[in-house]
Amino acid sequence: MATVEFLGAAQQVTGSCHLLETPAMGKILLDCGMHQGGDDVERSAEEKFSFKPASIDALVLSHAHLDHSGLIPLLVHEGFKGPIYCTRATCRLLRVMLEDSVSIYERDVEYENLRRMRRGDKPVKQIYTRADVNKALDLCEPVAYREGVAIGAGMLQFHDAGHILGSAIVELKFPEDGKEKTLVFSGDLGKNNAALMNDPAIVTQADIVLMEGTYGDREHRSLPATLVELEAILHETWEAKGNVMIPAFSVGRTQELLYHLGTMAADGRLDNWQIFLDSPMAIEITSLYESCMELLDPQEVQKMRENYGGKWRTFLPNLHYTPTVEESMAINRMKHGAIIIAGSGMCTGGRIRHHFKQGIWSERNTVMFVGFQARGTLGRLLVDGAQKINMFGSEFAIRARIETLNGFSAHACQSELTAWIGNFTNQPKVMLVHGEPEALEALASHLHKELGIKARIPEQGHKVHF
Repeated sequence: MATVEFLGAAQQVTGSCHLLETPAMGKILLDCGMHQGGDDVERSAEEKFSFKPASIDALVLSHAHLDHSGLIPLLVHEGFKGPIYCTRATCRLLRVMLEDSVSIYERDVEYENLRRMRRGDKPVKQIYTRADVNKALDLCEPVAYREGVAIGAGMLQFHDAGHILGSAIVELKFPEDGKEKTLVFSGDLGKNNAALMNDPAIVTQADIVLMEGTYGDREHRSLPATLVELEAILHETWEAKGNVMIPAFSVGRTQELLYHLGTMAADGRLDNWQIFLDSPMAIEITSLYESCMELLDPQEVQKMRENYGGKWRTFLPNLHYTPTVEESMAINRMKHGAIIIAGSGMCTGGRIRHHFKQGIWSERNTVMFVGFQARGTLGRLLVDGAQKINMFGSEFAIRARIETLNGFSAHACQSELTAWIGNFTNQPKVMLVHGEPEALEALASHLHKELGIKARIPEQGHKVHF
């Protein structure tokens, strides 16, 4: 009998990893994500697999976000040599994500070992290297949406999840005891009517469904209301002669923000803000979005393609790319009138922390969160109302205005998750993953009340037979 073991993102929103075992297909790993939050070097040293990577026959990757893909180099370092199946766009994004991640990791290890050397302590060892990243990328086998690919005696098919460029719902079919069985893994489901992205594809048959529940306990504010709020916050900060700092994920959220800012600029509703995309990775990925517009929502991108040639900096003339450290530091000379979009999205590292150092203590400025902030991250501390934070060995008072705009989320909300799972015409087992306990419990209760579905919430290491 087929089994699924839940090895990550069980009652949490990072570290997505699930193991399917079936005689027809062997051992198939669904995602291989890193955990986020805390010190990067310490966290990486604690990452352990509960299985032998060399025993895994294939990895199926839902999308390129690091909480779903970040441990692939470690998987390869410890012996995995099988194919990595992902969509074509995910394959292209993965190169950028993993190369950036290993660069940051190597730098942090070097810095940590310098500190240890000064104290006379033993150095830490890297758990994976740039060579492992290159090996991982060589293992990738890109697959188009709705294209069937054989894995052993089974079949893999991807469907558009509408979350970020290339994101996929995973459908695996395989024979067992003279019958065909189907596992569906939602990956991260996007919300309906999102800018740039298509709505998540509908799937109707499965024996078991692994569904995310990041926002299983809430509804998002409507996009029109969110855009009104965005415009008001920007105008009020402009009047206060401040700057706006936006921690944004390089993939998806950044491009959606640029699209809305471009629309506001075209309508004369953006004051005279200068917009800085202050992330080398986000800059590269934004260019990648330009080259993959055929995968995006055609209604949203038609205006950009027809009137602006599909180019972000034509669509948004006040947009500046600042890839170098010197260009990033130069932004600090602007005492007001700058919208700074920088990573990391949860403020666990990256240039956004340096911008906080320059302005989070000023009541003229605004910090605007446009994405989920996991527990244990600096972003979550700020969203939860911290009065002071520690960065770079110093304490900073939080006097900047802190705003959260949940309407920009790239995840489906409770009603959208309910509608998506309600499309299944049989009665699959439903396992809720990728959510904090309160969100998953609320979603499970809602599904039972509205649809009669008795969803289960697996714990870490739990196995289910189907």
